Amino acid sequence: MNLYVVILSVIVLVLLGVSLSQVRKVKTKADYLVAGRSLPAYVLVFTLLSSWIGAGSLFAGAENAFRNGFAALWQPAGGWVALLIIYVVAPRARKFAQFTIPDLLETRYNTAARVLGTIAILFAYTAITSYQFRAGGDIMHLVFPEVSKVAGTIIIAAFVIGFTALAGMASVAYMDVAIGLLISVIGLTAAPILLAKAGGWSGLHQALPASHFTLFGEFGVRNGVDQGTAAGLTRALEYFFPTFLLMLGNQSMYQKFFSARTEKDAKTAVAGWFVGTGILETLIVAIAVFGSALFFTVPRTDLNPREIIPYTARNGLPALIGALLMGAVFAKVISTANNYLFSPATNLINDVYTRFLNRDASQRNILFVSRLLVVLLGIWALYQGLGLESILAKAMYAYTIYSAAITPVVMATFFSRRVTAAAAVTSIALGTAVTIFWNEGTALLPPALAERDAIFPALIVSVLALVVVTALTRAPREEQLAPFA
Repeated sequence: MNLYVVILSVIVLVLLGVSLSQVRKVKTKADYLVAGRSLPAYVLVFTLLSSWIGAGSLFAGAENAFRNGFAALWQPAGGWVALLIIYVVAPRARKFAQFTIPDLLETRYNTAARVLGTIAILFAYTAITSYQFRAGGDIMHLVFPEVSKVAGTIIIAAFVIGFTALAGMASVAYMDVAIGLLISVIGLTAAPILLAKAGGWSGLHQALPASHFTLFGEFGVRNGVDQGTAAGLTRALEYFFPTFLLMLGNQSMYQKFFSARTEKDAKTAVAGWFVGTGILETLIVAIAVFGSALFFTVPRTDLNPREIIPYTARNGLPALIGALLMGAVFAKVISTANNYLFSPATNLINDVYTRFLNRDASQRNILFVSRLLVVLLGIWALYQGLGLESILAKAMYAYTIYSAAITPVVMATFFSRRVTAAAAVTSIALGTAVTIFWNEGTALLPPALAERDAIFPALIVSVLALVVVTALTRAPREEQLAPFA
């Protein structure tokens, strides 16, 4: 039997076993949404790591590395810097101990902030889930050529939706432990093998453009013409800031903190996460660059740049190592899809259904509706994934919505006592609107603006709204500030 089929089958069975082992433990809303607030630090480290590193890194980041070399590290560097701030925030988030980011927004601001925050998260997280599905479809096609990418995307979507609906946060978290260990070990094994096969550093320089070893890669190049250092830096920051801001306000992350056993566990997990993501994100970029050196001249009809890591696993490594790397990539995509599908379902059950529609819902009713919402959101994400062309572009779109709409008001919750409810509502609304308009209304923008990412205009509008409206409105009441002291 094909070795790749065996490895993927074993991974699927292990993940299914972990998920089913948690189902019997789910009896209440807290069990389903935040794992009964029982996760120890070591589980938190791996679930945070696995939820963060998915198709955004393994496909979008790898595509960036294929085109720009080591300059692709600007994208994950945003997350590394953000973690230094999160180290301070994590224990305070666990102390708050609710279920979602909109819980936090309503407590600190008002109900309108909860509703608008929920809408922004739905747009961002279903977009992130959509390209996990598409990446999974790419892998299915590479392993089973007779399965089209569209059919593979549908199969992966059905698989993820079923897993996520089963046991909620506990299922997601404990699957992530196994996946995190797998990707760490195989990544550390594969990278030196690929470097040696490429001929070491001298071989890399011979095979790849000189720009792959510069600070900004091809970031400053437009239509084959180098626009200079300023253009390169601007583009680098357009990768850095969406990742930085998504990390700071990431609801999936805060849900993990809410699920922690103690405040100390939450803080310890961030330290482990910082080390783990630094190593793994660098390994991913390195593997993509090493693979590029081996296959840079392969016709683009045979190799899509976003598939450089699974393509390298299949064609550039010894069979067993390649199969394990392919399996690790597959598992990571599933893990991230689980996390980002589960998170907005949590919003709808906690921030809409039990908050406005059925306050007296029984635990059994809540669990049923939660699982139904996972299915419906999964179908919406699948619809987006089937029409997807660039994972990198979709990732930047999703990151920017979240970065502009959610992160500024979340950070104000922990670091400002002056920001008002009216300012938060205006900031969320404008951050979401500018991002969607910038991406969907490109025909109305000048060409020079249409080709740029929305992060800077959306973020500037959002932060200005936060500052200006706060200055014009009355300071918040003391009871709104007390839970975040």
